Amino acid sequence: MASPNNPPTTTPTNPNQPRPPHPLSAPSPLGPPNASPFPHHPHHFQTSSPSLPSVPPKRPPPPKPPSSSLSTPLRPPQSTPSSAATSSSTLFKTAELTPAARRKKRKLPEKQLPDRVAALLPESALYTQLLEFESRIDSAMARKKIDIQDSLKSPPSVQRTLRVYVFNTHTPRPTPSEPPSWTLRIVGRILEDGVDPDPLGGLPKPNPSYPKFSSFFKRVTIALDPALYPENPVIVWESSRSPAAHEGFEVKRKGEKEFTTSIRLEMNYVPEKFKLSPPLIELLGIEVDTRARVLAGIWNYVKARKLQSSTDPSYFSCDNGLRRVFNEDRIKFSAVSQKITQHLTPPQAIHLEHRVRLSGNGAASGNACYDVLVDVPLPLQREMSAFLANTDRHKEIEAYDEAICGAIKKIHEHRRRRAFFLGFSQNPVEFINALIASQGRDLKLVAGEAGRNAERERRAEFYNQPWVEDAIIRYLNRKPAGGNDAPGSM
Repeated sequence: MASPNNPPTTTPTNPNQPRPPHPLSAPSPLGPPNASPFPHHPHHFQTSSPSLPSVPPKRPPPPKPPSSSLSTPLRPPQSTPSSAATSSSTLFKTAELTPAARRKKRKLPEKQLPDRVAALLPESALYTQLLEFESRIDSAMARKKIDIQDSLKSPPSVQRTLRVYVFNTHTPRPTPSEPPSWTLRIVGRILEDGVDPDPLGGLPKPNPSYPKFSSFFKRVTIALDPALYPENPVIVWESSRSPAAHEGFEVKRKGEKEFTTSIRLEMNYVPEKFKLSPPLIELLGIEVDTRARVLAGIWNYVKARKLQSSTDPSYFSCDNGLRRVFNEDRIKFSAVSQKITQHLTPPQAIHLEHRVRLSGNGAASGNACYDVLVDVPLPLQREMSAFLANTDRHKEIEAYDEAICGAIKKIHEHRRRRAFFLGFSQNPVEFINALIASQGRDLKLVAGEAGRNAERERRAEFYNQPWVEDAIIRYLNRKPAGGNDAPGSM
């Protein structure tokens, strides 16, 4: 064992001492040689030199040229400082052109704590349990969102009574020179269970959980008396031109004569509804409904009367009621949808008449109420849509996740610092030597000298390889004839 007073006889080479590049490392004019694989050792970085040619394994040595009379191994000529600088710059540029592969940047690190960190922090078991609980909650929330999205594609509806109120108000002459004016109003309210909560309290307040009045109509037409109002006697409102929903409609005009106005309301059914023909009404007992419900009603009629064919289930027999609709004795199920088209027509519009009265004290006069059955979505549908569209909670969760990831990053940093100082406290000498060696290897990688292996170039076996003779011949051919730095010259 070597002691501080008796150092060992063999002196290791200094890995940090710069060495000039080998002059035999010039590129071959015949193209780069084949690269040979090499074993990788974790504590010894060794890469193929970008300038020295590599030799494939088990290559037989080429025959010596007749003109060569070398009896002893030639020593490599010493390179000039200029050539060394040129080769060094070439190595450095090569290192710059081929940088190491970078890792993909991710948004947030993993929130899981590795086992080596969990062993140092017994309290991390509670955090791991919270992560598992959060994962179960996220899975349940994802499934629930999928269910809500599916239900919103075909939202269920319930039938309610829409009460339409038609009335007008009038204003007396503001001045003797100005005529009086009147205002026609058409509003509607959804009744719960078809009952007006306060029949004597006037117009009830709208329920925000239901759609607005104008959303139930696709077109509203109000026709005034053309003799009294020759300019624009017909007022038309269309839902396609007014995407915003309203709670009612108003028409204001000036006039002092009473007249009767005509109101035409065209319903906006979603999904679309049709008016059934008399034979189909007699068969199913419904007047207006959707195509899907009409088909379902026919299927229930066939199933209840056992009209389906036993030999071919795709057909069913027609009784007297079905025969009046299809005019056939036997029909296929797939043809029913096409054959009922002629029995479905657009539903008729609602026609109302209102007498505009200009007498009285100016209050509402001529009140009239009309009830219409409409399909309204369940109030829960709006809440589910708002739940899917709400992004504030997601932003809050993302902020918490970023805070958690930042804390975990600090934990990893403290763990690395702990391991660093713990290794130094256990064996300071070996720790410092390993640290210096690691930093030396990193410095070589940065300087572009990772391909040079100074220890191999010190050995004679390095110059007994088959490629040496070819490299020497190429080197001599490139040297000028009158040069005095050829091998063997004094």
